[in-house]
Parts: sequence; C-alpha cells; structure tokens
Amino acid sequence: MQFTRRSLLSVALVGATAPAFAEPVDTRKTERSIGSPSAGKTVIECFSLTCPHCAAFTQGTLPELKARWIERGKVRWVFRDFPGDRAALQAAMVARYLPPERYEPFIDALFASQDRWVFATGGDPLDELWKTANRAGMARATFDQAVADIDLRDWIIRQAMDTESRWHVDATPSFVVDGKVFVGAMSADEFGAILAN
Repeated sequence: MQFTRRSLLSVALVGATAPAFAEPVDTRKTERSIGSPSAGKTVIECFSLTCPHCAAFTQGTLPELKARWIERGKVRWVFRDFPGDRAALQAAMVARYLPPERYEPFIDALFASQDRWVFATGGDPLDELWKTANRAGMARATFDQAVADIDLRDWIIRQAMDTESRWHVDATPSFVVDGKVFVGAMSADEFGAILAN
C-alpha cells in the first residue's frame, strides 16, 4: 500500500480520536523538592554537586532554613541540577536513579563527603561516587545503568541550559526567588531577609 499525505493525515486523525493511555511517570525526571506544595514561597536552588560553595551552603545554611521556613510550611525548596563538570553530571544522574524520597539525603551525603569523592588525590571520582551510592543502598547494576543513561544525561543538560537562558544563572549556588536570582552561599539570616520580602 502506498501512503500519501492524505492517507497519513487520516491515520493521524483517527489516532487522535482514539482513547489516550496515560504514560508511566518517569521518576528520573520528576521534580525534587522539600516543603509544602502550598507554601507561600518557592525557592529554586541551582547547584553543582562538585561545587564547594554549594556544599558549604547545604551543610551550614540549609538546615537552619529548613527549621525556620521549610518545615513550618512557609517555603517549598526545589532542587535544580546545574552541573559544573562531568563528575557533577554523573553524580546528578546517580542521584536521580534513587527513589525521590531518598534524593535529598543522598545529595546531603554527597556534599558531606565531597572532599573524599571529588577532590581525593589520585582517586577516581566515579569509584568514590559508587561507594557513596552503595552506602545509600544502590545496587552496582543500577549505578552502572545510571551513569550510562544518555537520555537522562541529555535531559539534565537541557534543564541546565534552560535554567541558564531563563534566569541567566551562570554560577553555583544560585537561587531563584520570585523570579529574581541571588548568588552565593549566604547565611541563614541573609537568606531569611530575602524570604521575608
């Protein structure tokens, strides 16, 4: 049978009237956030897992912001991958292979052990990343699948490019609050002043 433009169009129209089936949700690409969805403010944190300033913020400031703002239902915190190098990209890919509820604790563990898995002299960041993922309960086969996932890699890169073009983010950590970008590992009081406005 020969397909003409008209026959293809009729097939497309028939397909359009057929019942739609919901596609399964790809949890690798779902939003990672903490806090109430109905919070008055949303903060988008753009971070790189190999950035020392991001690690300092996560370990020093974020716990206080959680206690003051996030756990009280005032702020929803959205994590946005903005990898600065290959190791950060691979770590982001591995983190997204964990169940969403285990994402934030894993990110915290990566930041807490950043000196060991990123900056270890003579070490391979991927080997050290595997050790952290294994401690988080990830099987080796899942880890290997995560770091080889080209679709996920490209999606994270596209998200980072979108972040860069939409908000002109070019450094980490950067935070988008009410459409405005704030840069740097601020103290809890400095960040609280932004949230209070």
